[in-house]
Amino acid sequence: MIKAELLGRQYGNIYAVKGLSFEVKRGEVMGLLGPNGAGKSTTMKMLTCFLPPSSGEAWIGGLSLTDSMKVRRLVGYLPEHAPSYHDLDVEAYLQFVGKIHGVPQGTRQDKIKEMVAVCGLEAVVFRRIDELSKGYRQRVGLAASMLHDPECLILDEPTTGLDPNQIVEIRHLIRRLGEQKTVLLSSHILPEVEAVCDRMMIIDKGELQALGTTAELSKQAQGGVLVSATIQGDVERFMAQLRPALPDIEVLHQKAVEDSATHVEIQHPDPECKLAQAVFHAAVASGAVLLEMRNERASLEDIFHQLTQGGQAS
Repeated sequence: MIKAELLGRQYGNIYAVKGLSFEVKRGEVMGLLGPNGAGKSTTMKMLTCFLPPSSGEAWIGGLSLTDSMKVRRLVGYLPEHAPSYHDLDVEAYLQFVGKIHGVPQGTRQDKIKEMVAVCGLEAVVFRRIDELSKGYRQRVGLAASMLHDPECLILDEPTTGLDPNQIVEIRHLIRRLGEQKTVLLSSHILPEVEAVCDRMMIIDKGELQALGTTAELSKQAQGGVLVSATIQGDVERFMAQLRPALPDIEVLHQKAVEDSATHVEIQHPDPECKLAQAVFHAAVASGAVLLEMRNERASLEDIFHQLTQGGQAS
């Protein structure tokens, strides 16, 4: 649904975005992460035809960004600070947006009612926008971005200004939307991205650093697979059974714990290695009791820090 090839945006001699290539499939929620100044908002503005690319190409639904009017009909865009006419009430503003997007008059009112319900705006539909809280204004912006039933939603910090309950509601809404539409969203709340997105991409200094699921990014960050296990029994005999099967393993940590058990953290450089299965079979063969075992992975925060040299998310 969204495809970019070597997409770039240059200001003078400075690249805000450089050589960005990625693809977002139909019915997928893709997260866009990066520190302040990484190029996230610039990328979104190019994809929504607010900024022309300096280099490269991108397509929405098979249409080139150069065909901007047709692309805009396919896209619903929510900027970080949702624009609106503050002297209008919510109903009047959504009527205006519907007209601009060409929503037929016969179905416009029904569509507005649907978006008001979906975004939880029933209590404020006849209030002026300048009287609303920041969270409600954000909901109005989200309703406006979806009013023309776009195939693709591009959301820049969609939960900005929302309280914790509203964040959960919008998170569930995005997940539901992602079942039918293509969604590209940026957020500085990393657990939110992990909870909502099917995949994510991390950019830094305008360039793509990583793209994949959390598990795939974790493997890339760790450079291997890590298993944490608690064993009750002879650890030396256990290791003697494990090492012939996987000679490249490394014991990162070993510590005696209660009940005559030992906690070990074991790593193998091959991310496709079946380390957990090998640990289980070694415990059985050595007569040890495996009290606990889990595959460890780097957190999204760890991955973000590693790939962006410790920058703070925007």
